[in-house]
Amino acid sequence: MKLSHADALNIGNILAEVGRTEIMPRFRRIREIEVRTKTSAFDVVTEADEIAEQVISAALSRAFPGAVIIGEEGTARDPAGLDQIGTAELAFIIDPIDGTRNFTSSLPLFGTMVAATMRGEIVFGAIHDPVCNDTAYALRGAGAWIEAADGKRFDLKVAPAAPIKQMDAVIGVNFIPEPLRAVVAGNLSKLGMSSWLRCAAHEYRMAASGHCHLLFYNKLMPWDHAAGWLLHREAGGYSAHFDGSPYKPVNLTGGLLCAPDEESWHAAKQAILTLGG
Repeated sequence: MKLSHADALNIGNILAEVGRTEIMPRFRRIREIEVRTKTSAFDVVTEADEIAEQVISAALSRAFPGAVIIGEEGTARDPAGLDQIGTAELAFIIDPIDGTRNFTSSLPLFGTMVAATMRGEIVFGAIHDPVCNDTAYALRGAGAWIEAADGKRFDLKVAPAAPIKQMDAVIGVNFIPEPLRAVVAGNLSKLGMSSWLRCAAHEYRMAASGHCHLLFYNKLMPWDHAAGWLLHREAGGYSAHFDGSPYKPVNLTGGLLCAPDEESWHAAKQAILTLGG
């Protein structure tokens, strides 16, 4: 089985409909009492996350009977679904609202992500922006693009390679354990610019569009990275775990560094991860 361009657009339509009917009507209407913490005070969930995931899951099950559905919120209740990513003939990995902290802070910087895997290989990714109502797509071997609600589209391409001193990087040190956290924080001045959006959905879209050079992540839950990783790769980028091994959605550790090309990746790794390097 292979997902087609029509399948991709169908999934994008599902995400857009959920954005219109479930997510945006709740934006800036979430009361503090409706925000609950999960693993920490920085990891929160709302009714909007849960309902959006339920509706997306049901729609994908109707469109792709027999597919395994792995949602962030469902997995929080039952982690067993993660074990199916490597073996399922077709699985969908859903992040209903990536950037929930922004969502609950009334910041219009959040997105919905869906990736499809076949026996552990990522074959499709979509990142929908409910605020602007457009969707970034990636089909393995067929490129990456953004398509607006009116059907206008443009292909995605990562930024050209640049020297370290001119690199614009997205690096959030919050989820990096010590002593690596201190090393990375101490090396940020080697880069041209560094920032963190609290939203992998928009960070991946930004890198795949050529608006930054580097993405650096330590925490690797598949709903945060599977769709964006393929978007970046199909836009011409290069990425790997910190040890140089290929990223796989079944790998929950090992970090992830995304760069315009392999040479840039090695230069960035040396600059960011080496103590005094």
